[in-house]
Amino acid sequence: MNDKLFIKLQHWVPQHALSRFVGKIANSQNSFVKNTFIEWFIKRYQVDMSLAAEENPRAYACFNDFFTRELKPGIRPICKEPIAIVCPADGAISQLGKIVDGRVFQAKDQDYSVEELLGGDVALAQEFADGDFATVYLSPKDYHRVHMPYGGKLRTMVSIPGDLFSVNTVTAGHVSRLFSRNERVAAIFDTDIGPMAVVLVGAMIVAGIETVWDGELAPMGSREIEFSNYPYQNIVLEKGAEMGRFKLGSTAIILFARDKIKWEAQFIAGAATRVGVKLAEKK
Repeated sequence: MNDKLFIKLQHWVPQHALSRFVGKIANSQNSFVKNTFIEWFIKRYQVDMSLAAEENPRAYACFNDFFTRELKPGIRPICKEPIAIVCPADGAISQLGKIVDGRVFQAKDQDYSVEELLGGDVALAQEFADGDFATVYLSPKDYHRVHMPYGGKLRTMVSIPGDLFSVNTVTAGHVSRLFSRNERVAAIFDTDIGPMAVVLVGAMIVAGIETVWDGELAPMGSREIEFSNYPYQNIVLEKGAEMGRFKLGSTAIILFARDKIKWEAQFIAGAATRVGVKLAEKK
């Protein structure tokens, strides 16, 4: 299938209905359904089950439990350097760099605004003016739990309904404002180097987005943007702690304020990422 046809299909298909249908299959505990789906997936995407805490594919209650599987202890050690910011997910860097004039580079001639990404809050977006961003793409075979790049206290969570385009390199290069128009959850943390945003972006057939403090947030029942503030709740997560997960693959975007971090030189577009590896260091 050529790229133009693939993009047209993205617009034509009923994105939410298809995603919810796949979600029901992914949650099925019927032995035949879930075992067939899991075993096909492992073969199709060459999933390495030796990394999983539970190596037996048939031991999972449903496909979603398999997809969000826990890894064996010690498989993803967290960089202990106090100055280190670590990779939040297994996958690959889609893009990484500076936020310029309030906009984040997506691919080719595509970009999008931080304001739109964070749900339209002008004051919140301004906190990241001229800051830094990294976009990490999680492929189907990857470990799908997202971890804290740096320790912080949860201030605000924004649940943002939207489209459900796929998030691969083809759509990133051809769908305008892809990451700021797809369904997503943005978590804002206060840290000792200023604000940090971790944005979990949904995609075609992503059957759910969860956080460790509020459980499943997507698929979203409401079509309105919802801001949840936590002024009296002491939700503090250490660097490397799990903060959320995807039920089927997608993208995580992290944002930092101006002049707070410096990216490690080896991390450029296309570079592989692993949870806990040093991604940047604070200045």
